[in-house]
Amino acid sequence: MLAYVSLPLVGISLGDVSGIGPEVTAGALARPAVRRALIPVVFGDGPTLERFPLFRRYARVELAALGRVESPTVVEVTRLNEAERVPGKPSRVGGRAQFAFITRAIEAMREGHVDALCTAPVSKEQISRAGIPFMGHTEVLAEAFGADVLMMMDGPRVRIALATNHVPLSSLSTLLTVERLVAQLKLLSRSLEPVVGHKPRIAVLGLNPHAGEGGLLGREEVEVIGPAIRRARAAKVDAHGPIPADGLFARPDDIAGRYDAVLAMYHDQGLIPAKALDFERTVNVTLGLPVPRTSPDHGTAYAIAGKGEASCVPMVEALLKAAQLAAVGSRGARPGPRRPSPRR
Repeated sequence: MLAYVSLPLVGISLGDVSGIGPEVTAGALARPAVRRALIPVVFGDGPTLERFPLFRRYARVELAALGRVESPTVVEVTRLNEAERVPGKPSRVGGRAQFAFITRAIEAMREGHVDALCTAPVSKEQISRAGIPFMGHTEVLAEAFGADVLMMMDGPRVRIALATNHVPLSSLSTLLTVERLVAQLKLLSRSLEPVVGHKPRIAVLGLNPHAGEGGLLGREEVEVIGPAIRRARAAKVDAHGPIPADGLFARPDDIAGRYDAVLAMYHDQGLIPAKALDFERTVNVTLGLPVPRTSPDHGTAYAIAGKGEASCVPMVEALLKAAQLAAVGSRGARPGPRRPSPRR
């Protein structure tokens, strides 16, 4: 028997029932390292969860009756029929369901029933096709808590935060402002300082090739990014740049010795190196929320859903990070430090 006393309660939204979310969640929660680290509270579809023997052993509660549970628990949000939950064949009903899992988990966060949230992968397309405007978990959580948040990829070799998330490249020059970047640099510094034990040293990337070449290849570095860095430094943020992205990531093993985090200007500028460096162990962390949120850094993977081919390691890492942040947060600091992956 496991002793669950004092373990953090980690809410888990199941993601797209037609993707790999259910199977990687089940696989991860079966790992001894995960079972020792947290008490899971899974928000999902009843019949989908019943396919897995692990979840049939969990306690079941209604959302209205949910409190601070003491053992692994399932909150049944939907009961989809078989045609609406076929692995590899997404549906509009499934799109509505995966959004419902998120919103019910957020309700539990608001009520203090969970100490952290780990979100399995969803499909923005399927949620949107169901008639629900949806750009991503980060945006939904920011709106739900009225918080300014920052998406950060937390990997073994580098932490990369994003100045912008799920937006078209054509909108970047409008979205990137001095005020926005200063606020993000302050949030990133404030979030990491208790962990690294000093003012974190932050590398700020340029937007344009070669960080604009002094304005020859674009004015954003001269007119926005550079001034934001100077203003942030005046506010005691240890920010450096603008730095060309290709130069910084050309020697990834040197980054950790020079910087505690990187602020990228747009989604692919940050996620390409994060995934290339260590896809399975990089965790998506949302900074700025009152309760920690993590997720694995991959999508629904419909092509392999239900075939037993999906690795649960990214979900393991995301769950362990959620538990770690919940524990650190209870001591007044987050996010957690880098750690070697335990043997599992």
